[in-house]
Amino acid sequence: EVQLVESGGGLVQAGGSLRLSCAASGVNFDDYAIGWFRQAPGKEREGVSCIGESDGSTDYADSVKGRFTVSTDNAKNTVYLQMNSLNPEDTAVYYCAATPYFCSLTTPTEEYHYWGQGTQVTVSS
Repeated sequence: EVQLVESGGGLVQAGGSLRLSCAASGVNFDDYAIGWFRQAPGKEREGVSCIGESDGSTDYADSVKGRFTVSTDNAKNTVYLQMNSLNPEDTAVYYCAATPYFCSLTTPTEEYHYWGQGTQVTVSS
C-alpha cells in the first residue's frame, strides 16, 4: 500500500519559516516525481513545487521562487519543502503527491496517483 504522510505544518508569523516533510512508503521512490500542492479556503488547488526523484529536477511556482526549496532524502524516502519568508498569502493546506511522470508543474493533478492527507500552514500578519 502506497502512503504519503505530510508533517511540519503549523502557525508562524509573517517572515518566518517552516519545513514540511513528505514521507513515502510502499513506493519505489526512483519511479516517481513528488509534487507539493496547496489549497487555500475558497481557492483552487495549485502546484507549488515538484522534484524528480530519479534526476533531481525541480520546478517552482512563480509565487514561491526564491523563498521555497524542495529537496529529497532518498535514504529516508522523504521529500522536504523548506519555506522561508512566509507571508499570509501562503496560508493553505499543503499536500504532497506522487506522479510516475517527470517533474513539472504543468503535469495535470489527475496524473498524480497518490496523495497525502495534507498539513495546515497558517501565516499570521
